[in-house]
Formats: sequence, C-alpha cells, structure tokens
Amino acid sequence: MSAMTAAAGRFVAHAAAKMTTKMTTRRKRNCCCYCTKRVAFLGTPEVAAKVFERLHEASVNSNGLFEIAAVISQPGRPRGRGRKSSGPPPPSPVTQSAIDRGVDEAKLLNPAKANEPEFLETLAKMNLDLCVTAAYGNFLPQKFLDIPRLGTLNIHPSLLPQFRGAAPVQRCIESGLEETGVTVAFTVLKMDAGPILTQTKYKMNGSEKAHEMLDVLFDIGVESLIEQLPKVFTGEAGEIAKDQGEEGLSHADKVSSEEGDLDFSALSALEAHNKVRAFDGWPGTKATFIIQDEKKGGEPKEIVAKILTTKVGGSVEGGEKVVKVAKKQFSIPCKGGEYLDVLEVQPPGKKPMDVASFVNGLKGSSVSLP
Repeated sequence: MSAMTAAAGRFVAHAAAKMTTKMTTRRKRNCCCYCTKRVAFLGTPEVAAKVFERLHEASVNSNGLFEIAAVISQPGRPRGRGRKSSGPPPPSPVTQSAIDRGVDEAKLLNPAKANEPEFLETLAKMNLDLCVTAAYGNFLPQKFLDIPRLGTLNIHPSLLPQFRGAAPVQRCIESGLEETGVTVAFTVLKMDAGPILTQTKYKMNGSEKAHEMLDVLFDIGVESLIEQLPKVFTGEAGEIAKDQGEEGLSHADKVSSEEGDLDFSALSALEAHNKVRAFDGWPGTKATFIIQDEKKGGEPKEIVAKILTTKVGGSVEGGEKVVKVAKKQFSIPCKGGEYLDVLEVQPPGKKPMDVASFVNGLKGSSVSLP
C-alpha cells in the first residue's frame, strides 16, 4: 500500500467514525426534526461511482437519517473504436452502480441536459431535501438549483477558489504544485463559486498521477461530506458555509487531445514530467522519435510512442536532439539542459512496458528527436 493510499485510508476511517457518532447524537437531541431526508446523487464516471457507493452505504447505515431518493447521470455512451456499437449504449458507471445496488428503476434519471422540462418536472415531484454532485459533467440551471429544499452540495477536487472548472486535478499537477485538496461547497449558478462548507488539504510528493489523485481526493471529499450531513439536514451548514472570495482564483479549463503531444524543445524536463502525470489516462502523452538502425543502415524510421511514467533526470550531454539510450535508460533531452528519464512507455501497436524492455527492443538502434 502506498503512503498516499494509507494516508487517505486513515482519513476515511476517522471521518466515518466521527460521522456515525454525530448522526446518533444529533438524532437523539432532535428526533422530531429528523424525518428521513431525501437525497439525490448526480455523477457520471467511475470516480463518481465510488462516491455514490460510499454515500449509498452511509444511507443504509444512517438509521433512517437519509435515503437515496434519485440517482442522476448522463446517458450511456457507445464504447469501442469510433464509439460505434450495436444495441443500446451501456449505462454510465454511476447508473450501473445504482442498478447493482438495487436502486429502483424509477429513481434512475438520465437526462441529456439538466434543463430538460420533463426532467425538472419529475425532480420537483420527488420532494428532495438535498442534491449531491460529484463529476456529473452537466451544467445545472437555476430551475434545478431551486428544487432541493436544502440546496446542492458539490465535491470538487481542488482548494477552491483555486482551479474552478472541468479539470482541476490535471491543471494542478500540470502546474507543478505541491499541495492540492478537496472542497465541499454549495452549488450556485456560477461554476464552482458557491459557499464552502468544508475543505481538506493534501500534500503531494511530485510523482502522483491525475487518476490516482482523483480517487484519493474524492474518497476524502465524500467522507467530509457525510460527516457534515447532520449539520446540513438541520440547516446549520447553510449558515456556517463561507463565501469563497476571489483571492487565489484560477481556472481549470477542459483538457484537449492536442495537449498530450510533447514538444521537448519547448518544455523543461520538469514541465514535461508534470504533463505526463497530469494527462495520464486521457488524453495521455505521446512523443515522436527517429529510430536509426546503426547496423543495417537504411532510412531512419519515425515512431510515435506513448510516454506513461517519467522522472526528471540529470544534465544533458552531447547533442540537444540525441536521446541517451542504455540498459534500463531512455533519457530525452529537454529545454533548459536536463533529461527526462522515461520509466514506462507504450510503443505503437504494443502493450505498455518498462524502459528496459523498450530499450531491449531497439536492438542497439540510435534514437533522436525530430
């Protein structure tokens, strides 16, 4: 178990214990105020499914404090190359998780947009007390926000107002910051600008990848949210939540596929390393190399390989475009005079492999940048 996973695990266990104690105590004090609260969850990808599963578990073990009244997700999308497949598309990970847990089909809603009149009408009839969102991926109009009696809470994986927007974890890692965190905030019409209920900081060591940090931060975020639910249901949370202000405000724009192309003449080794970490999964990072068979000669061959794992290496020796290749070493010269050491790579048409296997497959060929 990594130190990152262990730290998150300790936080989750501690938060879960505190949440159980608080819920029990507050129910004893205010039994007349605690009819079962109706909560809707909104989310779409796999990381949101994990949040839903923890919230669903908490509802089952809440002694009637709250129940999952609706699960809202984007419609399923076709899978496979070209996103073309026969038959109906599979449900989103969140919807599938709800099905697996026996959530009634009538509670599963999959509007293409959250402003659809029929969807809003259905939601309004559900007598919702609270909505919880995590990576839902659709804009929520004011007509939606007016429906839940106690508002909508969002789990956002950054220290708001830093990195408001679609890709907070990716932009944080790309920026090379050493500290990140997760915020639970009320949702308002302006994106990620609502009052903050709780915020937790997390120290990074410089090797974490975006998909790892998304899991860690959403794990911490859902536990923080569950711990605050008693205050939310009494209305206290709305009173103690703090306005964000705009000091330190930054935006996390959606990542484009072109950002995965690595230009080592324009990037320092550290900048390239951070891009590899930030854009792992999608869009991934790739680079073009010129391979020259020194024994057979002939025309050089150009390949595009996916760069999966790296670290910052030492100072560049020799030509600026010559890749240093040795046993267990594939070091790319970068802007500023440092190497980027590749630890894991995926050549075209092959599975991911460690650098030793990749170098072995080169069979003594020299490698340079275009």
